[in-house]
Amino acid sequence: MIAEMPRYGMTLPLTGLPLHAHADAVRELSDLGYTDLWSSEGPGYDGFTPLALAAAWAPEPRLGTAICPVFTRGPALLASSAASLAAAAPGRFVLGIGTSSDVIVERWNGIPFEKPYARTRDTLRFLRSALAGEKVDEEYETFAVRGFRLGVALDEPPKLMVAALREGMLRLAGRHSDGAILNWLSADDVATVAPIVKQFGSDREIVARIFVCPDPDAERVRAMGRRAASAYLHVPVYAAFHEWLGRGELLAGAWKSWREGDRKRSLELLPDRVVDDLIVHGPPEACREHIARYVANGVDTVVLQVMGDVDPLQAARGGPGGG
Repeated sequence: MIAEMPRYGMTLPLTGLPLHAHADAVRELSDLGYTDLWSSEGPGYDGFTPLALAAAWAPEPRLGTAICPVFTRGPALLASSAASLAAAAPGRFVLGIGTSSDVIVERWNGIPFEKPYARTRDTLRFLRSALAGEKVDEEYETFAVRGFRLGVALDEPPKLMVAALREGMLRLAGRHSDGAILNWLSADDVATVAPIVKQFGSDREIVARIFVCPDPDAERVRAMGRRAASAYLHVPVYAAFHEWLGRGELLAGAWKSWREGDRKRSLELLPDRVVDDLIVHGPPEACREHIARYVANGVDTVVLQVMGDVDPLQAARGGPGGG
C-alpha cells in the first residue's frame, strides 16, 4: 500500500545552481523534509549524474528519474545505468522510463520514433528480467537481446515506473510497473488519470511533476508560463493528451496558428485558463493550497519544478518542513 502521507520531492538540478555546487542544497532539502529528489532528461543534464551525486551527498532522500527515454539508450546500457545507481543508493532508487517525444528521439537523437507503446512495454519486460539478475536471450517485438546478464548483483532491484499520458500507457503503467509518472496536467486532470492506474492495485504509485512559480504577479507568470507550456502543448503526444482531457476547443486556435507558422499568435491564443491549470502560481500559501488539490485527487508523490525568476531553494524553504 502507498503511505497515506504524500511524498514531496524537488527536481534536480536546481535552476541557476551549478551541478557541482549542489551538495549543501541537497542536504538542506533533506533537512527541510523533502523525501524525494527526481531528475529529468532532455537538452540539459542526463538523468543519472545529478542523482548519483545526490546519493553521495545525502543518504535519506529517494531518487528517481522522470524520465529516461526508452529509445535513446540501448536496453543493456539502460539496465547497467539503473543498476549502477541502485547500487549507489540501495533501496532508494526508482527508474522512471517512458517514450519521451518525437522531438527528443527523432530530431535530437536521429532515432526513429516508432511503436512507442510497444517499445516501452518491451523495455519493461527486459528490465524486470535483467535487474533481477536473469540471463536474457529474447526476441521482443521492438528489439532483441542476446545472451545478456547484468554484471551487477543487486540486493534489491529498483522500482520501475512508466511516464504515462493517455489510457493505453496508463494501463501499461498500472499493469506492468510500480506506478505512473504524470507531467503537464492539472489537479483536476489527476482525478481522470489516477483511477486508470489504480484499478490494477492500490499500491500503484502516482508521481506527478508539478510546475510551480510562487510569484503573486499573475500576468508576469502567465507570460512566462505561455512559453513554457507551449513548448509541450504543440508536441504531438502532449497535444493528443490534452485533447483527450477535453482541452481541444480551448487550444484549437493556438494549435492552428502554430501549424500555420505564426508562433507569436499561437502564444497569444493560449488561454489564461490553461496556463493557470497547468502551472501553480501565486503567493506561497495559494501555491500550497493548489498543490494540495493534486494530492487530494490521487497524487502520492509530488515532484516540484520551480519556474521563473524564483530561487528554487528559497521557494523550497516554504515547503514540507519549512512552511
